[in-house]
Amino acid sequence: MNENGTNIVVGGAAGQGLATIGRLMSRAAVRAGYHLLVDQRYMSRVRGGHNTFGMRVGTEPLYGPAEGIDILVALNEETLELHRGELAEGAIVLAGEEIDTGGLNALRIPFKKLAPKPLFHNTVALGVLGATLCNDVAILEALLAETFAKKGEEVVRANVDVVRAAFEWVSEQAFDFSCIMPPEPDAPTRMMVNGNEAIALGALAAGCNFVSFYPMTPSTSVAQALIDKGAPLGLVHEQAEDEIAAANMAVGASYAGARALVTTSGGGFALMGEGVSLAGVSETPMVFVVAQRPGPATGMATRTEQGDLDLVVHAGHGEFPRAVLAPADPEQCFHLAHRAFDLAESFQTPVFLLTDQYLADSYRDVEPFDIDGLPPVARPMTEAEEGYKRYVLTEDGVSPRLVPGPSTPLVRADSHEHDEAGRITEDGMNRVVQNSKRLDKGFGLEDEVVDPDYYGEDAPDVLLLCWGSSLGACLDAMDRAETDKTMAVLHFSQVYPLCESLFLDDLEKAGTVVSVEGNATGQFAKLVARETGFQVDEYVLRFDGRPLTAEYVLAGLNGII
Repeated sequence: MNENGTNIVVGGAAGQGLATIGRLMSRAAVRAGYHLLVDQRYMSRVRGGHNTFGMRVGTEPLYGPAEGIDILVALNEETLELHRGELAEGAIVLAGEEIDTGGLNALRIPFKKLAPKPLFHNTVALGVLGATLCNDVAILEALLAETFAKKGEEVVRANVDVVRAAFEWVSEQAFDFSCIMPPEPDAPTRMMVNGNEAIALGALAAGCNFVSFYPMTPSTSVAQALIDKGAPLGLVHEQAEDEIAAANMAVGASYAGARALVTTSGGGFALMGEGVSLAGVSETPMVFVVAQRPGPATGMATRTEQGDLDLVVHAGHGEFPRAVLAPADPEQCFHLAHRAFDLAESFQTPVFLLTDQYLADSYRDVEPFDIDGLPPVARPMTEAEEGYKRYVLTEDGVSPRLVPGPSTPLVRADSHEHDEAGRITEDGMNRVVQNSKRLDKGFGLEDEVVDPDYYGEDAPDVLLLCWGSSLGACLDAMDRAETDKTMAVLHFSQVYPLCESLFLDDLEKAGTVVSVEGNATGQFAKLVARETGFQVDEYVLRFDGRPLTAEYVLAGLNGII
């Protein structure tokens, strides 16, 4: 068993129910008091293909996904063939008795004996996995009761009977595997959420009441969570005919006073550039969630990457300010989503939340979010005197924004250059002052930059520079590195604008700076060089569609340190 937690992988084809097994087992672990980190990997198919649901479960906080499988639940022969070489020392395989486990330490499960109806075979697998981990059967029984409550007592009872039979069967078997260590007694209550769910909750906490989108993996579940949780709060949603319409709908909704969000991924966001610029010139608050996946074009639609940083930082034609936030985990997803709305409203400009497939689908255990402790979000005006000018020149570039309707003055807005009152003009001097006014808001955004986080010793021999979801792998790598060199991690959850006074000294004091990124060209390191002049020494880059792990980072560091 891995000393950093037990690594469990449920593998099979799409449509076999492996995600159901994984989610129920994950919820059971969190309810039992364990820490959890989920890594879902799936192919772009409705049925078939090879998918996995990976769970790290432990008694200490977990930062990133791990390699080396302690428990492999093989729902088909292919899973065992593909992952046999990844089994850790002392690992166990849970598979149907029809699968040849080839002398491996295995429990070959008699699915038909434990549940004659194939409909219940996933419940059998859940029960065997829970028993192998020495889980409390009562927790699984309660989860099954909640899951199938709407289907009636008969269905609940049938599932509970099957999971009990699976537990009893495991107790009669002889196998070699150590139970997971018990969690601390009276562990605090924690929730299980993934990155996209946390973004939706943070947006709702900020007052988001409009979302428009065109479905695109891996961003769609942000909109789905908003719709599910936001309906009782009055949230309006629109699945548009395309990404262009989604962006422009949100601009219109925001102009009318809504707190608007657009969700998309790289290919969809590429179509939204004109809408981004429309928000920029009309100074309309907008929040875009861009969930990255490998490109170009369709690329690998259900895999992960950090390849769209350049796209988002430079999105839209013309020059206008923006902020780009890049959370590392669900807690940051929640708080940065909330912050994005405040920044967008405060500076009347587009703000972007940059996530990726790994973080979008990665469930974690988190403490309940403190809604009452959140700072207030800026609001537009609802009243103004006669003579109101929407784009009046101000010292900080932020003009008073009035919501049309509740007040008498006309609120003009369009896609052209305009004067202070919002009237279209091509006057050259006016162009200079209005464009400068918009750009002046960038200085305010720089004052509000989220500080990067620093972990480890001051002036280290090796400093890992990372952003977004790569933090966990870097922290794990720092903890597990077998070297006499000192190490530290510098992580950015805001990647634009950059304020060099917050981090340049850390970079310059380090012996070797290594940029760890999920792309092929070191996009963030190049952005740092452009903004500060600091040149990164070395790179560890991953762009095979898989998330960064500590093992991958350490392997990359072997040739560097």
